[in-house]
Amino acid sequence: MRMIPNIPPMARYLMRRFMTGLVTLFGITIITFVIIKLAPGDPAQARTVGLQGKRVSERVYQQLREYYGLDQPVYVQYYNWMDRLCHLDFGTSFYDGRAVASKIRDALWPTMSVAILSILLAFIISTPIGIYSAARQNGPFDRSVSTTLYMVYSIPSYVIGMLLILYLGVKLELFPFRGMHSDNYAQLSTLGKCIDLGRHYFMITVCETVGSLAYYSRFVRQNLLEVIRQDYIRTARAKGLSETQVILKHAFVNSLIPFITLLGLTFPALLSGSVILETMFNWPGLGRLFFESVLQRDYPTLMALNFITAVMVLAGTLLADLAYGLVDPRVSYD
Repeated sequence: MRMIPNIPPMARYLMRRFMTGLVTLFGITIITFVIIKLAPGDPAQARTVGLQGKRVSERVYQQLREYYGLDQPVYVQYYNWMDRLCHLDFGTSFYDGRAVASKIRDALWPTMSVAILSILLAFIISTPIGIYSAARQNGPFDRSVSTTLYMVYSIPSYVIGMLLILYLGVKLELFPFRGMHSDNYAQLSTLGKCIDLGRHYFMITVCETVGSLAYYSRFVRQNLLEVIRQDYIRTARAKGLSETQVILKHAFVNSLIPFITLLGLTFPALLSGSVILETMFNWPGLGRLFFESVLQRDYPTLMALNFITAVMVLAGTLLADLAYGLVDPRVSYD
């Protein structure tokens, strides 16, 4: 009998997750491709709307459909797209002829930088709020903060963005609200560039942070309250440990497991870009690129953005699961 190599549990787990991820990703691409094709209109029609003469526009329309490959059956179009994807080629934009990979690369950092800043700010601010609220449950601080956070969480981020633009951008003129930097950015000094970027980042980062700040703090508080009720917390208190040691060294560490899952799923969502906010602030990120691609019927760019978002969500989920073992030694990958 041929001997089966002894594969470590972690390796087997990664292999299972990788195969499951491939199947899931394949299904997502099919569903996305079909939904895009079912949408009314196509890139050729969008290009011939302004042409004069019915015969001329019809002839150009058919030529564009042939040029884009839209005259072929849907399964052939999907096969051609998958063939390019297997060669790490997202194709060429139907709108401006640029490589889709180049457009996404230019839009990636503006969205990624805002996502990183908002998550760091939300984590730094919400964690102590959640811990203190749990330690002082039903106290004045807990009640006032809970009420305030519920109010903030109920306000959509685009409403907060409109208020910031109206008061801080238009009336007070404290912060710019269009684009990532000023028109004279290249002529500024290094310090001037940093200040200019910070002023442009301020409002969109606040909008991205506020909603997650309220949710994270409530999430930390609720999970910490559940851990505090466990028997080993009572044992730690019986040993004479201070309340600070019990909360921070025992309860908080064990309450991080669901919080890690939340972060693993939140970051890909933020990284895919906030369509409404980036459009409002004219931010050159993935969200605005997605919105413009929908309006332009730019199929290759839409497919590439949906594919990248799906990959990030699956990767974020996997990283969150792997982080379980770092936080909780009881987690097994067998």
